[in-house]
Amino acid sequence: MNISGIGAVSGYGWGAEALWDGLASGKAAATLHHNLTQPGQNPVWLAKVPAGGDDADGSSRFGRALRGAAREAIDNALTRGWKPGRRVGLVHAVVLGDVDEWRSFYLEDGGQRRVRDYLTLMPSTPVSLLMQEYGFHGPAMNVSAMCASGNAGLITAKMWLDTGFVDDVVFLATDLSATPENIEHFIKLGVAAVDAEPQDVCRPFQKGSRGFGAGEAATAFVLTGRSEGSYGRMLGGAMSHDGFHATSIDPDLTQVRRCFEEALSHAGVTPSQVRYLNAHGPGTAQCDAAETAILESLLESRSQVYSIKPLTGHCQGAASAIETAAAVLGFERNLVPAAPRVADGHPLLLDGFTPAEAGLTVKSSLGMGGHNSVVVLAPA
Repeated sequence: MNISGIGAVSGYGWGAEALWDGLASGKAAATLHHNLTQPGQNPVWLAKVPAGGDDADGSSRFGRALRGAAREAIDNALTRGWKPGRRVGLVHAVVLGDVDEWRSFYLEDGGQRRVRDYLTLMPSTPVSLLMQEYGFHGPAMNVSAMCASGNAGLITAKMWLDTGFVDDVVFLATDLSATPENIEHFIKLGVAAVDAEPQDVCRPFQKGSRGFGAGEAATAFVLTGRSEGSYGRMLGGAMSHDGFHATSIDPDLTQVRRCFEEALSHAGVTPSQVRYLNAHGPGTAQCDAAETAILESLLESRSQVYSIKPLTGHCQGAASAIETAAAVLGFERNLVPAAPRVADGHPLLLDGFTPAEAGLTVKSSLGMGGHNSVVVLAPA
């Protein structure tokens, strides 16, 4: 499956180039935000999507970001020579939906809205408007697997293309859920911290990590079986479920390991061909330990590892998609977009942007609740 177009909206701004330039700076996207609903509290560091987009897309940040990223990816693919087939499908990775609008509906509007405004709350609405805008008539649906939703969407899109179900897929992942309520509960779970600069908090595979910072993103890809203007390829992927705990990873890692093994098998490659692990890497003790174990055993300590969460924040349902976009943008530039090291860490951890060597990139994403996902990426 070829990736022929990319669009991105992130804490760095609107557009894939803004994402790349932000990552290249080595500085986190997060800025200080005050919670105006709780006066007197200290400000927090958040990588929120800034204001922007098309006024015609309405007032919803979620809808604007979704359609803005999609338009960029579609326009990008068309510029690079993509010609849409008769059946263009759409897969949207989404977990919490339009959180801002739901907060407004309950907290400000008292549950009362005009029907037209109520439709803004429905995850089907921005998808429908996008399909109408481009005259696409293939299947359209949402997928959801917590933090693994981006990988789940890519795997779904590949299945559609491999079976001839569609000719092309527009894949989207949208998560603009960095609200006070959501952040507070991740902090209480002991996996997030927003009271200090992100690179002081989130240090995947390094000493002193306290978990992840909060981020938002909308990411889009045009995916096709044809190779016109391809940035790179997804060779295969797999998913599994721990069936163990609502938040914790099964410590024996049986299902995590199986997911990696099946992804490599589905892609038709061996561990020795993997040069880079673009890790889930949220900087939590459990995830660091799990991915380190895979790196040192299955991947035989031959691969180098990196995470961009210290820079973008944890973008939740859009995390693996924005992290895949970063890797694929790097393919054309022959660079690996790693975050800078800030403390003593694993010897295979990359330190900032690094010239790419030949080999494959494995993108892992471990979603809360036991969702394990891995995709295998290759340059065009």
